[in-house]
Amino acid sequence: MQGPRRFLPALSLLSAFEAAARLGSVSAAARELSLTQSAVSRQIKALEEQIEVVLFLRERQTIRLTPAGEAYAREIRDALRKISTASLNLRANPFGGTLNVAILPTFGTRWLAPRLPDFLAANPGVTINMVTRLSVFDFRQEPIDAAIHFGAPEWTGGEMTLLRRETVVPVCSPALRDRFRFAEAVDLRKAALLHLTSRPDAWEHWLAAFGAPALGVHGMLFDQFYTLAQAAIAGLGIALLPVFLFEQELRSGQLVRALDLPLQSAGAYYLVWPTDRANHPPLVAFRDWIIAQSAADTSDA
Repeated sequence: MQGPRRFLPALSLLSAFEAAARLGSVSAAARELSLTQSAVSRQIKALEEQIEVVLFLRERQTIRLTPAGEAYAREIRDALRKISTASLNLRANPFGGTLNVAILPTFGTRWLAPRLPDFLAANPGVTINMVTRLSVFDFRQEPIDAAIHFGAPEWTGGEMTLLRRETVVPVCSPALRDRFRFAEAVDLRKAALLHLTSRPDAWEHWLAAFGAPALGVHGMLFDQFYTLAQAAIAGLGIALLPVFLFEQELRSGQLVRALDLPLQSAGAYYLVWPTDRANHPPLVAFRDWIIAQSAADTSDA
């Protein structure tokens, strides 16, 4: 429902106010907007008159936001950012087929990116923008249409569908394996165990699953699988890695299985999206495509 006209100020007025609020100066805002100082002052005054709220306190040659102005500036800044993002997306794809996807870095680069040409060829009107997110976020606060999530099937304010599960296996450099000659799960405690910060209990679960002591497991921490794998290749320790993401290193011999004891992770990969975007055409196409790709991928043996 359209609100009263006075609650829909012109974009020029809002831009002048936001710039002055952010920079703390009318003259600085004028320089940024390529306007005269008096023009910016008139626009801010016109905005105050239109919404009937004082936004700035004028003190000699300086301005200072009122409490109401501070709150309004935060809201306007977010709104202008969203308008700018929408305009940029539309310019990149005039047909309006833009999809913003939050990805897990290693899953995105190792599994998703190599398959995207197939999706784009089948959907030539869609542009995909990808950003990295390592933890759950609020769709209401970010202009994102969908996200790849690993873990339990829980996400507030969104819907989800299962993509795939994973099997992890302890891997290390050939030299480390030859040095320790691991024979059973408990032997891995002789070497350094490398940890992923987003999965702090992974080693405890693996050790317990194979009857090895699981208390007091310490070691180096890494925030991404890729750096974790590189540390294992360098011989710094043993890493628990998803087989399907590191097949290349295992085939080449850069990494070897410290023990051939795979374990299916408790968590899984999900596609998640905000409910109000469920019928967004690019999302519908992407969702159907990635579900089919996941179902066809049986490389996790």
